[in-house]
Amino acid sequence: MEANASRFNGKLTKWNAERGFGFVVADHGDQELFVHVSAFPRDGRQPAIGEPLTFEMELDKEGRKRAVRVRRPGDPQTRTSSYQTRGPTQGSPRRAPERTESRSFGSVLVALLLVAGVGWFGYTRYTERVEAMPSAPQSQMSPAQTVAPEIPSPAFHCDGRKHCSQMSSCSEAKQFLRNCPGMEMDGDNDGIPCEQQLCSGALGE
Repeated sequence: MEANASRFNGKLTKWNAERGFGFVVADHGDQELFVHVSAFPRDGRQPAIGEPLTFEMELDKEGRKRAVRVRRPGDPQTRTSSYQTRGPTQGSPRRAPERTESRSFGSVLVALLLVAGVGWFGYTRYTERVEAMPSAPQSQMSPAQTVAPEIPSPAFHCDGRKHCSQMSSCSEAKQFLRNCPGMEMDGDNDGIPCEQQLCSGALGE
């Protein structure tokens, strides 16, 4: 049952992919041991129910047994250590791209400064030209900026009409009633003339 002093052979019996945990059972045993996804190798492979595994066993904070440092038979056992060994040798050549990036950033900064300098020079020359140009007379700068005089509306004129039969519309009857004395168009004195002829309706329109 033991692969070495503390390693066991077994298989994955249950797995919850959404929650990232399951249970393993050691060969020649019947006790299910909890196993978390973090105990599996980080090789991109998802745990599969029934696959053979080797694992070590330790106690969690509550004293329950769980499977840790899970491996699949045939996988390299020193994947992590070999990665750490290669790490410094692969990391050292990366300094050159950093220097290249810094040089490219410096070139971009110099180019931006040049563009800003040229733009400032052109703006200065333009403002000098504008200030040197003679100012145009006021009559040329704002031609035809005159406001048309308002045409007053003609004053209302009472022409002697005072009956509804002489009015052409309800609005005309109201205007005569407001402005002319002696009108005979509002028998009930409610301010609405010609209610039967012209200003019919709830609002007298």
